[in-house]
Amino acid sequence: MIAVPLNNIQASKPQLLSAPQKALRKLGLLHPIDFALHLPLRYEDETSIVLLRDVHEGDTAQIEGVVTACEVRQSGQRQLLVTLDDGSDTCLLRFFTFYPSQQKTLAVGKRIRSRGEVRGGFLGLTMMHPAFQAAGGPLPVALTPVYPTVAGLPQAYLRRSVQNGLAQANLADATELENLYQIDQRPMWALRESLLFLHYPAPDVALVTLEDRSHPAWQRLKAEELLAQQLSQLQARHERAVLKAPVLKAIVVKSAGGLDSPLPLPQRLLSALSFELTQAQRRVCAEIAHDLKRPVPMHRLLQGDVGSGKTVVAALAAAICMDAGWQCALMAPTEILAEQHFRKLISWLEPLGIRTVWLTGSQKAKERREMLALIASGEAGLVVGTHAVIQDKVVFKNLALAIIDEQHRFGVAQRLALRSKLGDVSQEPHLLMMTATPIPRTLAMSYYADLDVSTIDEMPPGRTPVVTKVVSDTRRDEVIARIRLQLAQGRQVYWVCPLIEESEALDLRNATETHAQLSMVLRGAQAQVDASATVGLLHSRMPTAEKKAVMNLFTSGQMGVLVSTTVIEVGVDVPNAALMVIEHAERFGLSQLHQLRGRVGRGAAASACVLVYSTGDAPRLSETARARLKAMMESNDGFEIARRDLEIRGPGEFMGSRQSGAALLRFADLATDSVLLEWARRVAPLLLERYPALAQQHIDRWLGGKAEYLKA
Repeated sequence: MIAVPLNNIQASKPQLLSAPQKALRKLGLLHPIDFALHLPLRYEDETSIVLLRDVHEGDTAQIEGVVTACEVRQSGQRQLLVTLDDGSDTCLLRFFTFYPSQQKTLAVGKRIRSRGEVRGGFLGLTMMHPAFQAAGGPLPVALTPVYPTVAGLPQAYLRRSVQNGLAQANLADATELENLYQIDQRPMWALRESLLFLHYPAPDVALVTLEDRSHPAWQRLKAEELLAQQLSQLQARHERAVLKAPVLKAIVVKSAGGLDSPLPLPQRLLSALSFELTQAQRRVCAEIAHDLKRPVPMHRLLQGDVGSGKTVVAALAAAICMDAGWQCALMAPTEILAEQHFRKLISWLEPLGIRTVWLTGSQKAKERREMLALIASGEAGLVVGTHAVIQDKVVFKNLALAIIDEQHRFGVAQRLALRSKLGDVSQEPHLLMMTATPIPRTLAMSYYADLDVSTIDEMPPGRTPVVTKVVSDTRRDEVIARIRLQLAQGRQVYWVCPLIEESEALDLRNATETHAQLSMVLRGAQAQVDASATVGLLHSRMPTAEKKAVMNLFTSGQMGVLVSTTVIEVGVDVPNAALMVIEHAERFGLSQLHQLRGRVGRGAAASACVLVYSTGDAPRLSETARARLKAMMESNDGFEIARRDLEIRGPGEFMGSRQSGAALLRFADLATDSVLLEWARRVAPLLLERYPALAQQHIDRWLGGKAEYLKA
């Protein structure tokens, strides 16, 4: 008989996981380093025993004594009542959920330790559902950690798992290398020392320094995390530096007589425009043109406030690309925004002989086949569309520039798919991403450190400042009176609602009901039904043709009021619209409110934005909602709005799908850790250049596979 090793038998069977093991996986705890970085939510002090005579009501204390009574009371709700005597007083331990094994530990005569909040009452001192264990053995010398957990994962099991992870994890670091780990000439704590302290802090530590994360152990961990992020971004830059991209220079064609061809396409486009570029637009155009002439892929973010003129910059970048004999693609997140770009670009480029095509998911099959043929042949120099641009059937002849508008609305996979459309595996297209949500400085230094950032910080002339008012929904009649006044002056109005359907949870007024009410009120106020009294409805569930018809009526001035959901947040440009009403404004994010406000003030007329908040059952606004509305009243500056949004909501709003649903910073706070961020930016290049193996180890430890999301 041949003996088969036990490990071989186990390997041949699927591994059966216990409930706690499944729970650990659910928390993402797979490797020793995962456990080491799974830090406590709070701590319990089990390092000392307190006598009941010294305890005050409301204290959380650990006591030790003998059980003098233990009974299950059946009257009313079934409960276990245990009397504990520590020699100085007695305390009643009350349990509404209990098991036979617990009753055995709590039997009369047993000596136990119990920890919980001490309350007073008719029966004397009481603890409700305290933690308890048999007495005996030494007391802990450190605070007891309480970890984030999920159902099926007891704290005791999790504590043992974390302890094992800490023992096995590779926590070697580069602390001693050339004194890199110093801030203001003060050495940081070592990584292992910091983690051991945070898992098992001494009882005399000031808890506030752990709670606000100002303790040196926390500072080291946050510095490590920020350094990993900077290393990953720097590594992404270096990896792109060795990639090849088309060099986009104008093709000079000699005529039969030996004369050069007409002016380059970008110059002809500039000459044909009915307006002058601002200095800021000229500056960012020069930055983009410089990148496109290089043989490495451009990876640039163009940021500018609502209405600052990003589309014309994109058109000039596309003109450089097409003038060099290559194709360009522009992708936007919604059909409304994509169509807005398409209309503008056609009006600018088609007179110059450039074929621009339109590609969306709602196109008829015949039209779509025609567009695909024009793209594949190269006859279409510029392709504008939604995510349909990146579908498998779309084949470019020679794509060299991809422009993505409102880039944070696209997932990582979608952005990477557009970059892969070049066809030539040895080259990558240049990438220009645009956003109307300005990126605060600390965010640009961290999450976007691998990008070159161009900023349009100047508004075109002719834009009028928008006055913002905040009113409660009890003043709805005054708002409608203001709409009547605008219509009488020949102006147009937006009314934005947050939901299409009623929700029992939120009980918001829906767009359909608002449309019906405004139609009745405004038409009834007119002596005769004319265009100004027409109220349109627009929401995402309408058929595409119907949406286009409504937008055409509003854009052409044949419709006075447009009731809409946030589908008009970006891409709608109607200079005659001078009033924006946002209903239930407290439900919107700050950047979204600013985007919506940007739909007005696009002409010469004085414009206003009215933020209507709901009183409902809770007349007081939450602190967050109040802070958002206050910021909207106080500033029209997108950069200031972005800074406040970062303070209120954190970086998630700005990151979008770049973080793929998981925050890349677990411990550091960009609002408070700017000194550590500056340190990480300074140290990352040194570590990557001089100690590349240690740098890679650091990235793997902190980011693992998430590093890829920073490169898209």
